[in-house]
Amino acid sequence: MHSLAFFTIDNWLLLILFFLIAVLYSSVGFGGGSSYLAVLALTGIAFTQIRSTALLCNIVVVSGNVWLYLQQKKYNWKKVLPLVFFSIPFAFLGGYLRISKNFFFILLGITLLIAAITMWLSKRIVRKENTNQGLTLQKNASYGGIIGFISGMVGIGGGIFLAPLLHLTQWDTPKRIAATASFFILANSISGLIGQYTNPDFYIDWSFTTVLLIVVFIGGQIGSRLSNKLLSPYQLKKATAILIAFVSIRILIKYLFT
Repeated sequence: MHSLAFFTIDNWLLLILFFLIAVLYSSVGFGGGSSYLAVLALTGIAFTQIRSTALLCNIVVVSGNVWLYLQQKKYNWKKVLPLVFFSIPFAFLGGYLRISKNFFFILLGITLLIAAITMWLSKRIVRKENTNQGLTLQKNASYGGIIGFISGMVGIGGGIFLAPLLHLTQWDTPKRIAATASFFILANSISGLIGQYTNPDFYIDWSFTTVLLIVVFIGGQIGSRLSNKLLSPYQLKKATAILIAFVSIRILIKYLFT
C-alpha cells in the first residue's frame, strides 16, 4: 500500500472516516460518494483515482441497500425506471470526459458545496409525506440527465441531489424515495465507472482501494440494517454537511485563486 505514504491524514483515520460515512449514508439510502470525495480531497491521492475510488465505494454500499429494498418491495418501477433510464448514458458520458485537474477540483468544490447545502436542509425536506403521480417524462429526462452527467464527471452517484428534489416535488413516500435514490446511485455509479474505465486516464490502486471497499462494505451492511431505527442521523448529517462545506470552500479557494 505504498500510495498511502503520500497521504496528509492518518491512514487509520481515513479507514474510520470511510466506515462512519458508509454507516451514516446507507442508513438513509445513500452511498456516501460526496463525503468520500471530501475526505479523499484532503489526501495526496491522484485526482484521477479519487473519482473511481468514490464510485466503487458507492457501488459496494448501495448494493446492500437495493437488495434490502427489493426484499421489502419498495420500488414502483413505473416511476423509478424512467428516471434512471435518462441518467445512465449521461453518467457514462460524464465519466468518459477527460478533464483537467483544476477543472475537476473546481467542479468538485461546487458540487460538494451544493451537497452540503442539500444535506443541511434535508431535515426539513424529508418530513413531507404527501405524494403525487411522479415527475413528467420531460422532467424525468432533464433531472436524471443533468444529475447523471454531473455525477459521472465528479464521481458520485447523484442521490444527494436527487433525494431532496424528489422530496420537494412530493414524488413518493420517504421510504420509497430512499429506495429510489439507492437504485439511482447504483445505476449511475456503475455507468460513471464504466465511462471512466474507457478514459485513457483511468487508474485504480487496488491494494489501497480494496481495503477501503472492505471497510465501507461492513459499514454499509450495518447502516442499511439500522435504517433509521436505532440512529438519529439528522444531527450527524448536519455535522457532515459542515465538514463537506469546509472542504468545498477550501478546494475552491485553492483552485480558483491560485
